[in-house]
Amino acid sequence: MAAYKGHQMNPDKFEKSQIKIILLVLPLVIITAIPIVFIFFHAFKPMEELFAFPPKFITLHPTLDNFRKLMKASRSAGIPISKYVFNSIFITVVVVFGSLLISTMAAYSLSKLRFKGRLTIMKINQIALMFVSCAVMIPRYLIVNKLGLVDTFFAQILPLMALPVGLFLIKQFVDQVPDSLIEAAYMDGAKEWTIYLKVIIPLIKPAIATAAILVFQQVWTNIEASNYYVNDESLKSLAFYMNTLASTSTSNTVAGQGISAAASLIMFLPNLILFCILQRQVMNTMAYSGIK
Repeated sequence: MAAYKGHQMNPDKFEKSQIKIILLVLPLVIITAIPIVFIFFHAFKPMEELFAFPPKFITLHPTLDNFRKLMKASRSAGIPISKYVFNSIFITVVVVFGSLLISTMAAYSLSKLRFKGRLTIMKINQIALMFVSCAVMIPRYLIVNKLGLVDTFFAQILPLMALPVGLFLIKQFVDQVPDSLIEAAYMDGAKEWTIYLKVIIPLIKPAIATAAILVFQQVWTNIEASNYYVNDESLKSLAFYMNTLASTSTSNTVAGQGISAAASLIMFLPNLILFCILQRQVMNTMAYSGIK
């Protein structure tokens, strides 16, 4: 389709017609960016600025004292911080991989295969979207305890494997895959596993990237599993350790605020980095959702 005279849908250079779009989007960008900028500034504030009144948004005299105090407090603990880092990385990698594998396979089955109970399973998943984690905390603990998983890594992995919103999102993407591609693969002699790997997965990468971010955020910052299912300190996660370290340090209010600010930034950075890496795929997910 030819572009309108003097205008393009996506011009290579700046045009005056873009000003109204920029003015419309700029306030939303500023509102969204304020919490992120605040986390960075807050972590580098000296003590006098942390307790300044009225509070200051911009750090006038940035310092690394908060991070030094965090490292000093962690060294005084019986278990090194590297152990908590390893635990969190291991749990997060296993949960993200396992959750995406389960969600993609279930999405393909529920979308493209015909079997009895398919609609019922999907309705159950949609109902599960309504429940927050605290509502299922007691049933989860009873199941974990009944299976004998208390004080194991599995207690922190299995309850987080199922992500209803991830399955729902990926299934909506699989629904967009033409049935003719599946039928052509069948005619070429492809089996279900081949179709799943060679046809479905390459076409739903944007949805997988978005679901990966959602799963990562849920697992990386999760403290419930370490708090309720694990008594062995050597098996707890970094998020739990940071939360405990900051809360125990609040007995000294001044030092506690600085440690909390540094810990918040450390826990936030992996989320930001992962989103920056996968943000193009996330934008494709939003585009496809808008088209549908």
